[in-house]
Amino acid sequence: MTRFSLLDLVPVVEGGTVSQSLANAADLARHAETLGFQRYWVAEHHGMRGIASAATAVVIGHVAAATKTIRVGAGGIMLPNHAPLIIAEQFGTLDALFPGRIDLGLGRAPGSDQRVAQAMRRTLDSDPNAFPRDVMELQSYFADDGRTGIAATPGAGANVPLWILGSSTFGAQLAAALGLPYAFASHFAPDALDAALAIYRRDFRPSAQLDRPYAMAGFNVFAADTDEEAELLASSQQQSFVALRTGNPRQLPPPVAGYRASLGPQGSGILDHVLQCSAVGSPDTVARQTAAFLERTGVDEVMVASAIYDHEARKRSLAITAEVLSGLAVPA
Repeated sequence: MTRFSLLDLVPVVEGGTVSQSLANAADLARHAETLGFQRYWVAEHHGMRGIASAATAVVIGHVAAATKTIRVGAGGIMLPNHAPLIIAEQFGTLDALFPGRIDLGLGRAPGSDQRVAQAMRRTLDSDPNAFPRDVMELQSYFADDGRTGIAATPGAGANVPLWILGSSTFGAQLAAALGLPYAFASHFAPDALDAALAIYRRDFRPSAQLDRPYAMAGFNVFAADTDEEAELLASSQQQSFVALRTGNPRQLPPPVAGYRASLGPQGSGILDHVLQCSAVGSPDTVARQTAAFLERTGVDEVMVASAIYDHEARKRSLAITAEVLSGLAVPA
């Protein structure tokens, strides 16, 4: 059966609060756990009023404490924002608190605009080799191999699987070279999906962590009892994407009937591009669209993404998604 997981950006809805968003995150993770989701991930974003997961390690601890068996992790930590030692200590602590349940996906984007990135990092490193060096330094802290001359406490010897995240072929090349699992952000940046997966599988080198390629891809799913209801639910995220891409980011708005049809060419073009990897509709529609995505990519795991304004409707969407994915076999 296809493995399936959940990416939650911990959305802050219009009229809502960060406290409610974090409570919803814990409830959603518990729900996903009962439905058979493999893992629950949150992502590092900064300076965005509609996303409450900036303090990513703290949110992971909150969610892991609210659940029992589901893996919880970062999808991902934007490593250029941090000293690798700090991340080793944070995730070593999480592993000590929740042994065998913590994942650490690593990305090289800032998770913000350049102004916010400057505020966080003070200096911006443009060296393309900086990210691979940081990943290997982080590996050294967890392995406690002495190469850095520093013992991360906590961190040394922690059982925290590393993932490389990407939306281009760069991450695929790095994941292949280091023998790490690879997650592609096709839920919002689909252009290089096929090329990146091909490079990763072709160039993969076995490692102590992984003996063969393991690929995951992001996929938007908005599921409801009818196609019309699902289209309505999807309109909240559609509005957010258009707002973000036109320089006006906002909190997650309530759904609007007929929103997509009301857009002009610019807005329609944005959505046609960014949401290529999506399934929107009733269980039958979602099953057909998801099966096509699996046949195209052959990924080992699907990372489901969807921001839905109403929390109970979001839980219902996940239940339908889990039922659909449980019935789909991994393609050869």
